[in-house]
Parts: sequence; C-alpha cells; structure tokens
Amino acid sequence: MTAEPDRPARYREPRQARSAATLARVLQAAEEIASSSGLEEMTMTGVAERAGVSVGTIYRRFEDKDQLITALTERMLERREQYVAEQLRTAEPSLPGVLDAYAHALLQSFADSRNLFPELLRARSTGALDRGARTITEIHRLLLEAAAPYTDQIRRSDPDAALDTAARAILGACFHNSVRPDPATGQAARDRYASELGNMAIAYLLTPDRRTART
Repeated sequence: MTAEPDRPARYREPRQARSAATLARVLQAAEEIASSSGLEEMTMTGVAERAGVSVGTIYRRFEDKDQLITALTERMLERREQYVAEQLRTAEPSLPGVLDAYAHALLQSFADSRNLFPELLRARSTGALDRGARTITEIHRLLLEAAAPYTDQIRRSDPDAALDTAARAILGACFHNSVRPDPATGQAARDRYASELGNMAIAYLLTPDRRTART
C-alpha cells in the first residue's frame, strides 16, 4: 500500500469570536513580515510582537512555523477565491464582460500579494502547492459558471476546450506578471494590461479554427 505523503497537521481553529480576532491579527502580522522580509526571516517571536500577543498564544494555536505558514497560505488563497467570485458576480453580462472581469480580478489579486506568492511557492513542505492547485480549480470553476450563459458565442470548434485555454492563458500571464522583475505596477498599468489580456482572450474565442474557416 502506498504511503500517504507527509502533510502538516491542521492548526487549531478558533471557536470564539475573541479567539478568531486574535488569529486574524496573528495571520495579518505573519503576512506583513513574510511580504516584507521573507519567510526565512519570519519567526514566531517576531509575529507575536507585531500582532501584540504572547508567543505562548501563537503556540497554543500552531505547533510550529510550518503550521503557521500553512494557515497563512490558506488565508491568502481563500481571499483570492472570494475576490474573484465577487468580481465575476458583478461582471458585465456578456462573454467579453466575464473575461474582462476575470483578467482584472486575477491581476489585482496577484498584485495584492506580489511579494508573498514567490515565498509561499518556495515553501513546498507546507502543502502550499496542493492548496494552490485547489484554488486554481475553484477559480476555473467560477469562470466556467459565469461564462456558461454566453458559450454559444464562442466560434472555436470545441468551445469548452477553447474557454479552458483562454482561462489558462490569462491565469498564466497574471501569475507571470507577479513574479517577473518588471511587472505592470500602478493601477493604470494593471488595468491596461488586464484589458489587453481580456481582449486577447475574446479575439481568440470569437475567431473560428483555421481548418473550420477553410471548409
């Protein structure tokens, strides 16, 4: 029988509002330190000092630093999912509107945690990659759900596969922008880049396959 891969144990979830507020402060402090100084420099003591709690308070919730990083990853990715879902719910009701909202939401969500994403990707032992894969799956599902009423407008021979390709291209471009040394920075530059990504995706989806065009 194949052994299960090692995974960090789940940290203890708060059961009271006061505990939840304390946990939120701890995770916010951890995110700030990791974003500015990197995960290597993040210590339990440093997080406690920034959050205004005792080190013992953190250790009552997290067994070690890996568990804290796991919780930080979970928090960040949950926020990404919620943000993308919200932006797609309020998108203009059209295929271009949905793709444009998707591109803007992804680019903004990556920009919000630009310094943290590479750090979490390097922390492979925390299960960040598995959790990231689940977020990608959820974001993809959200796009398909939002685009479903308009897929009859897609002119590729396989609309579902084409939409999948467009979604992957936008996601890849947004992630690449978050880790490259010269990203599109500033709201105006990000808006312009996101609009270009949305336009590129729509141009592809509304263009028939070459072999279809010849027949």
